[in-house]
Amino acid sequence: MPDTAEAAAALLAAAAQEGLGNPLRIVLLASLVGGALFAWFLLRGYRGAGDTAGDANAEANTDDDANA
Repeated sequence: MPDTAEAAAALLAAAAQEGLGNPLRIVLLASLVGGALFAWFLLRGYRGAGDTAGDANAEANTDDDANA
């Protein structure tokens, strides 16, 4: 049976050299979520005049069209 103290010391030494794993993962996730929200914000202004599925007052918003 191998010595567990040596194995644990080797695992702890390897874990100490992790680097930017968790911060980089958080930054990438935040960038993806931010990019998706930014794309949604930009693309919602380019809805066509026929895309009034969610608008309760579609007739009142004809002056606010992005293409006017």
